[in-house]
Amino acid sequence: MGLESRDIPSDMKKVQERFERWRSADTGRLPIPQRLWTAAVKLARKHGVFATAKALHLEYGKLKRLTESESVRRAARSARKSRRAQATAPTPAFLELVGSSAIGLSECVIELEGSPGKMRIQWKGTTAPDLAGLSRALWERT
Repeated sequence: MGLESRDIPSDMKKVQERFERWRSADTGRLPIPQRLWTAAVKLARKHGVFATAKALHLEYGKLKRLTESESVRRAARSARKSRRAQATAPTPAFLELVGSSAIGLSECVIELEGSPGKMRIQWKGTTAPDLAGLSRALWERT
């Protein structure tokens, strides 16, 4: 019940052929080269760990661990890049939010809850009500 050649995606067939060439090179009991593991991990992320391990005749558990650790490394690398980009980007001193009348009527709902009670502010239109005054009325009411 193994994967037949016609069931294997073309990108997986190419890597499968690379594994077969490496295995047939009479390498003895040398470990699988990193470049082949990297290719297998890429396939596992795309096609799944089980299907990849089965097609490439690899140990499922090891391929799964490598795939998970690669995902963690990629996420950490992405976070580092994001932090670097944020560190180099200038922080704006003032940010102006400009509404457009082309958007039409907008609707907004704000709910405030405090010890004296609840307040729900709902409006339609392009101008907002005095939110500070309304919320102050709620908080100062006793």
